Amino acid sequence: MALVLSAQTGFADPLTYSVDGVEFQGYVARPDGDARGTVLIVHDWDGVNDHEIARADALAQAGFVGVAVDLFGRDAVLDGFEDYRRETGALYADRATFRARISAAAQAAAQLDGVPAQMVITGYCFGGAAALEAARAGMEMAGFVSFHGGLDTPDGQDYSATTGPVLVLHGSADPVSGMDDLARLMDELQAADVPHEAQVFGGARHSFTVQESNDWDAAANDKAHAALSRFLDQIF
Repeated sequence: MALVLSAQTGFADPLTYSVDGVEFQGYVARPDGDARGTVLIVHDWDGVNDHEIARADALAQAGFVGVAVDLFGRDAVLDGFEDYRRETGALYADRATFRARISAAAQAAAQLDGVPAQMVITGYCFGGAAALEAARAGMEMAGFVSFHGGLDTPDGQDYSATTGPVLVLHGSADPVSGMDDLARLMDELQAADVPHEAQVFGGARHSFTVQESNDWDAAANDKAHAALSRFLDQIF
């Protein structure tokens, strides 16, 4: 596989895999030396773009393998809100496919040379919901982190099979998943005896980590990523 020069790190690999005949392509950023661990990054509802690539690069700078995974497919049309709703809605409506794509991305990353087997899965907005889906699915991860993700638990699901701690980073003014949703999630994790923590950023709205969005909040973004760093330090 050809190497692609990365702006922030030494080199980066494309990550390709398929599920049910659909081709996917993500992005892998590696540190200069031995990696401390592997961090999967699931994209927002608009697919893998500069936001996730920058996060992968930043994680590589910190000594991890950063893997921006693709859950929509290389040929998905992502030109606007209706496209984003179509792709996310299809996965929310078909949880088996949702889980299969997350699992395939993790397996593809694990098969790369020099990628530590111990993984944490993170995600932004839709990706945060994906990280929690992975937790409920019992995927073998060392931790699960949601940045302003959807917090609802679908009917018939729970956290009884969750394999690692859960960190939720959320804005108090998020209109998509509010404080009542966060409280219910904390109750569910407590009942399932899953180690968990939530950090709430006062006044932050839904996409507070996305600089191009109207919800961008630099202070909340910095605090959330500092919390992720502490979480990774505890695990790795």
